[in-house]
Amino acid sequence: MIKKILITLILILFSTNSFSAGGSNDSERKIKVKSDYDKAVTHVKAAKKYEKKGKLEKAKKRYEKAQKLLLKSNDKKPNQADTLNYLGFTTRKLGDYESGEKYYLLGLEIDPNHKGINEYLGELYVATNRMDLAKERLKVLETCNCEEYNELKEIIEGTKKSKY
Repeated sequence: MIKKILITLILILFSTNSFSAGGSNDSERKIKVKSDYDKAVTHVKAAKKYEKKGKLEKAKKRYEKAQKLLLKSNDKKPNQADTLNYLGFTTRKLGDYESGEKYYLLGLEIDPNHKGINEYLGELYVATNRMDLAKERLKVLETCNCEEYNELKEIIEGTKKSKY
């Protein structure tokens, strides 16, 4: 009987986190480690800012770091549309349009209405003079009421320049 009570108490302690091994406190347990994908997104955002400021070499280095992290992320969790979107984006930004397009198309197989992929693939099509395909991507975004539609439309119409 006493043995059952002790086991029950121990289980309660472990399940409510009242027992803390190694003396760790609450603040230590709340530390969240960023995934490779999250780190890559941070690099992509920084690269875009550098690009806008004309600091192209710094942007390129950030895109390269992001791409490496995205490849690792894709190895760990394959077939994630968001990861494939950013893989396509970074690959395109680094000048490899063919591989970038492959990543985008893989992403569309998973999520045909992915706003980011449709916009960025449309941009790639504009950059490679395939306006009919760019307009197809725009058509997919037509009903989303989103900035991706407006961005791609401006690029297709030539009212906004995009650095491919």
